[in-house]
Amino acid sequence: MDHEQDQRPPAPTRRSVLRGGAVVGLGLPLVSACGAAGAPAAMHSGAHGPSAGPLVRASQVPVGGGTILADKQIVVTQPREGDYKAFSAVCTHMQCLVTMVRHGVIVCPCHGSEFSIKDGSVVRGPASAPLPSVEVEVDHGEVRPG
Repeated sequence: MDHEQDQRPPAPTRRSVLRGGAVVGLGLPLVSACGAAGAPAAMHSGAHGPSAGPLVRASQVPVGGGTILADKQIVVTQPREGDYKAFSAVCTHMQCLVTMVRHGVIVCPCHGSEFSIKDGSVVRGPASAPLPSVEVEVDHGEVRPG
């Protein structure tokens, strides 16, 4: 009696997924080492000053919240109406990218660290260092590198 063989590759094991993540994760410090310590990669691209392109439209940053720009590794917040702040989106604990801004804090999904949208300070660990600030200015309704 012939049995059809399943042609799908075997499901990954927990160990193979973790091993793959460790290999991918090894590249992060190498990439981060190319710039100044703690500064987002976007700040090393020459995108400084008023002539630099906008990070985000000011209207896209909610009051009391923020907008994460994962591709630029920056989170822009608006703690009070018209008061814009920006920080590195790279958590100071294990260098994961933050993924959420809620209830006045910037949240890292890896270990639950939370940072203030006002000044990047640690609200809840395990992170012990604040998110580095990024200078920004608002020009014609756009938040730009400062």
